[in-house]
Amino acid sequence: MEPVSTTIRVKYGAIRAHRFGDPAAPLVLCVHGLSANARGFDPMAWALTERGYQVVAIDLRGRGHSTASAPGTYGWKRHALDVLAVAAELSAERFHFVGHSMGAYVGMSACEIGQERIQSLTLIDAAGFPEPAAMPPILGAVERLGKKHPSVAVYLDRVRSLGTVEPWSAHWERYFRYELQETHGGVQARTSHHAVMEDVLYASTQDPRMLWSTIRCRSLLVRAARPLGNPGGFIVPAEDSAWFLRTVRGASAVDVDANHYGVLMHDDTFEAIGRFLS
Repeated sequence: MEPVSTTIRVKYGAIRAHRFGDPAAPLVLCVHGLSANARGFDPMAWALTERGYQVVAIDLRGRGHSTASAPGTYGWKRHALDVLAVAAELSAERFHFVGHSMGAYVGMSACEIGQERIQSLTLIDAAGFPEPAAMPPILGAVERLGKKHPSVAVYLDRVRSLGTVEPWSAHWERYFRYELQETHGGVQARTSHHAVMEDVLYASTQDPRMLWSTIRCRSLLVRAARPLGNPGGFIVPAEDSAWFLRTVRGASAVDVDANHYGVLMHDDTFEAIGRFLS
């Protein structure tokens, strides 16, 4: 099932949104990570629409097919304002939020700004501070941006050779193909290296745990139980998961046998979120 795609204007640019399911059904709005794009949520969307939800996944500004905006217009709170504007354009006074990686921080920021709009919050493998050993693979993935590659096949081989996206699948290949555009002598990612690095700089000045106290809705933390990299580290250390549960009233958590990337397309993730939403 392919989504219906549309472009939605927000304050600093235009957001590409992909809708799955019945527009009259309850809305689940999905937000991706640092250098990712909306198509990573396709398998989850197929699973959740079978449970009676509509799923809308967006490309954040500067990613995928959304526009890049001027310097100084990024950061979790500005992305959160985009999310709230997109939901309003979709006529959703309230909605369920699902965020992976940086998208989880955007979701917590949306709770801080528009708490009454968020019906439930699902954080996929991000909540507090990642272990330092987990960061090189994340930043290594960013290196693909702003560079020309001689062909799609070479690009996919280079991404796959990083070894962080596991298990590799046709879903991941479609996801990476989506972000590519032809350029003279090859292909390159549409995603803006500047946009990503501005969000990296923003994150370096924030303590995401300060956002936990702003969460008033039902919340679920889905934690990747395998480290990212070799030997690597965890984006959500086990102690942070326990701390989150002690701090956020009524929160629940589940561990999934996958790493930070694999958890996004894991059947156990879909099942946990489906149970949580229902």
